[in-house]
Amino acid sequence: MEKGQNIYIAVIDDDDSICLSMSRLLRAAHFQPVTYLSAEAFLADKKRPTFSCLVLDIQLPGMSGLDLSKRLQAVQDSTPVIFTTAQDSSEVRAQVEAFDGGAYFRKTDPGVEILAAIHHMIKLKENVAS
Repeated sequence: MEKGQNIYIAVIDDDDSICLSMSRLLRAAHFQPVTYLSAEAFLADKKRPTFSCLVLDIQLPGMSGLDLSKRLQAVQDSTPVIFTTAQDSSEVRAQVEAFDGGAYFRKTDPGVEILAAIHHMIKLKENVAS
């Protein structure tokens, strides 16, 4: 990944402050963040760019992050997903582990770890595509 590339990352979280902080973190890492406050808003955006990765809150009102991921998989959307949650539990971890290749973080985890996971997921996707 080179600086100056338009690498779009979607942040889908119902918490404005999380969207703002993730956007700042992503911009500082030379990504182009696009935020959505719900899964439905993400799906309704007909002009959304092609995303290199999704940072997806698991517990969203309405359609959950897990349900959105399942819906995207059903239409063969292979965009890598990084799940985030404020409410870590063994049940949530088990649900996330059912998804192939998805990463999982608590919202309190260091941003540098999330960025490393985003870079890793994008690299994996590029290697599969080539």
